[in-house]
Amino acid sequence: MGTPAVVLLSGGLDSTTVLAMAREQGFTPYALSFRYGQRHSVELEAASRVAETIGVARHVIADIDLRTFGGSALTADIDVPKHADVAEVTEDIPSTYVPARNTIFLSFALAFAETVAAQDIFIGVNALDYSGYPDCRPEFIQAFEDMANLATRAGVEGARLRIHTPLISMSKAEIVTTGLRLGVDYGITSSCYDPDGQGRPCGHCDSCLLRLKGFSEAGHSDPLTYQAV
Repeated sequence: MGTPAVVLLSGGLDSTTVLAMAREQGFTPYALSFRYGQRHSVELEAASRVAETIGVARHVIADIDLRTFGGSALTADIDVPKHADVAEVTEDIPSTYVPARNTIFLSFALAFAETVAAQDIFIGVNALDYSGYPDCRPEFIQAFEDMANLATRAGVEGARLRIHTPLISMSKAEIVTTGLRLGVDYGITSSCYDPDGQGRPCGHCDSCLLRLKGFSEAGHSDPLTYQAV
């Protein structure tokens, strides 16, 4: 068994790549996913497939209902924004931003890490090809890591926690290329914010457009079947 690490796993392109990277680096991953009231809950089926395919010591799906607060197109009755082209995706914070989501997710990951004696947490945030979420920025990650080492028994006793963000400065094309080099099967992943009843991606939300951009620029076809438009 390698060094334990908690990996936040949504079942999408980024988090799946991060899981493969953690495995390549010799970590024994403990995957953590969330059923948080998201409209695209099909991603949890993808996360389970990914965890089983890549291999983890344990896969936990935590239940937290962020619909209680709403405020996002992913957790409330708000239309998911769609675009004709990736050029329309701006750096403005979109309505798909879920208030404090990564802060909440990392807090759960921190608790999970303490229970499995892990000093490493991996998260697939990206500050290059992304939708402008404030909790994907390097300064947020650094601030959370500093807080974590003040707030935990492990940190106080000298077992310093590290938050790994291997995708933080990578383009989507670089992420796709890295994943394919590691043997990732992107056909079992799910990235769409508004899939249909069969789980097929819409092809026009920010997440779909950035994903398609990544595959195109990497010179590969996305293996997912998109909705007919």
